[in-house]
Amino acid sequence: MLAPDKRVEDWGELSLRPQTLDDLIGQDRVKENLGILLEAARKRGEALDHVLFYGPPGLGKTTLAHILSREMGANLKPTSGPAIERAGDLAAVLTNLEAGDVLFIDEIHRLGRAVEEILYPAMEEFVLDITVGKGPSARTLRLQLPRFTIVGATTRLALLSAPLRARFGAVHRLDFYDVPAMELIVERASHILQVEVDDGGVSEIACRARGTPRVALRLLRRVRDFAQVRADGVISRQVAGDALQLLEIDDLGLDDADRRVLDTIIVKFNGGPVGLQTIAASISEEPDTIMDVVEPYLLQLGFVDRTPQGRVATARAYRHLGVEMPAKPQPSLPKF
Repeated sequence: MLAPDKRVEDWGELSLRPQTLDDLIGQDRVKENLGILLEAARKRGEALDHVLFYGPPGLGKTTLAHILSREMGANLKPTSGPAIERAGDLAAVLTNLEAGDVLFIDEIHRLGRAVEEILYPAMEEFVLDITVGKGPSARTLRLQLPRFTIVGATTRLALLSAPLRARFGAVHRLDFYDVPAMELIVERASHILQVEVDDGGVSEIACRARGTPRVALRLLRRVRDFAQVRADGVISRQVAGDALQLLEIDDLGLDDADRRVLDTIIVKFNGGPVGLQTIAASISEEPDTIMDVVEPYLLQLGFVDRTPQGRVATARAYRHLGVEMPAKPQPSLPKF
């Protein structure tokens, strides 16, 4: 339920996405920089510079790509790194672009090396180099491309090659949202969905959404279902709390997976340090899931520390779970 990755149900409410940069809630630093970038490009009458967004999933990277294309009055052509397997796939995409188009590449860190080599001259010089034939008779054709914009999105900036990262004119990190911003997002979505919710209900959902808009909208839909069945369709603080308790989501937005990770570190391994692979094996979960879904929020709360030896539970995690923190062993004094 709290996984920030896209699910089928998340595509059903496209109207919940902000349509312009002014409609976007939160991410003020990124908004200000993008506003300057957009205005400068419009004044020069040029295509927008290439933009890269990175950060945890569910924070609005895809939404920002749609906003940029809409603000520039351009067409958006979405694709993803795994969908572009061969250089020919990328060539087909690039040759279908028109002047000013925005090519959105989600999970851009998953592009293959051969594909990246084709992308470099396309981003810098707006040309496409195609090799025709093989062996001594092979020759290279250079096709001129219209000026376009690539908007890349990744949750793993470290996996993006340095040459590709350097070709983006603007690189922005999206951070988790604070509670006031999350409350505004839930309130806006409730008006669009025509859900009756009071201030307490808005606050309760926002506080448990892990600072992630996608999670907040998903929780709002589930609480709406609960309210329609058991509370005459009205969402109050009590109704929201009961619905989220039924979903096993606690006051800080931790679910069963989060608690199992903390329990593994604290109970099975005496607070750590313990390696990621060991934690994953202990709870029968994939290491990537723990790293991308569970760990970022636990780090944000200050419940887990990363050390060279492994993950360590902090005093905050012990207090939240109601477990007494073991006393540190006292160093032995030398005997004379």
